Amino acid sequence: MGDNRFAKGLIAAAVAGGMACLVAGPVAAQSLTDRFKSLFGGKSEEPAPAAPGAAVEQDTGDLTCPPVTVRAGAGTYAVAPPGKQPVGNDLRFQATISKMARECNLDGGVITARIGIQGRVIAGPAGAPPSVQVPIRVAVVQGGVSEKTIATKAYQTTVAMTEGGSEPFTLVIEDLTYPAPSSGAVGDTYVFYIGFDPQALKPERPAPRRK
Repeated sequence: MGDNRFAKGLIAAAVAGGMACLVAGPVAAQSLTDRFKSLFGGKSEEPAPAAPGAAVEQDTGDLTCPPVTVRAGAGTYAVAPPGKQPVGNDLRFQATISKMARECNLDGGVITARIGIQGRVIAGPAGAPPSVQVPIRVAVVQGGVSEKTIATKAYQTTVAMTEGGSEPFTLVIEDLTYPAPSSGAVGDTYVFYIGFDPQALKPERPAPRRK
C-alpha cells in the first residue's frame, strides 16, 4: 500500500505542478502569495525542479543582483525513520526545490535581497508525518579560485501533509542583507546559493556561561 501511495504522490505532483498553496491563514497567505508573484513577474506556474548550477541572471541598473542557483548536492531533502536510510520503502518523505526568484535593493552601502523559493514535498512509502519542517539555507558567496561566504542564513517553513501525499511549499525571504561589493567586477562574482540544510533543524547549543 505504501508503494501505491508514493506512486500516487508522484502522479499528483506532475498533475498539480502549477498549483501553489500556502499553509497559513487566508490573510497571511494572500499577502505572501502577492509578494511571491511580484518576484516571479505574476506567473504562478511551477516548472520542473531547478537543476544545480542553473542560475537565474538579473541586472538592476548599476547594482548587479547575483544569480540564484541550487547548491550542488543540496537540492533534495529526503528523510527516513530513525536508524534507516531514506531509500526505497524506508523513505518517509522527499522535498525538492522547483522555482526561485530574487530582487535586490541597495541602501547606504548595504544590499537587501528578497528571495522567493517554491518547492514540493512528496510522501514516501514509509509514510510522512502530518506536518513537515523544511530547512533551507541561503548564502551569498563570492566565487573564484577559493569561494568566500559573504553572508548566510538558515530558514524553516512548515508544510502540512494531506492524504494526497504531495504538497507544494513557498518561502519568501526578505531579511538577507550583506555589504555592497567594492566594485561591479567584484559583484559580478557573487552568487546566491540555495539548498536544504538539515542541520538548521537542530537546536543551537547554548553559549557557555562565563565564570
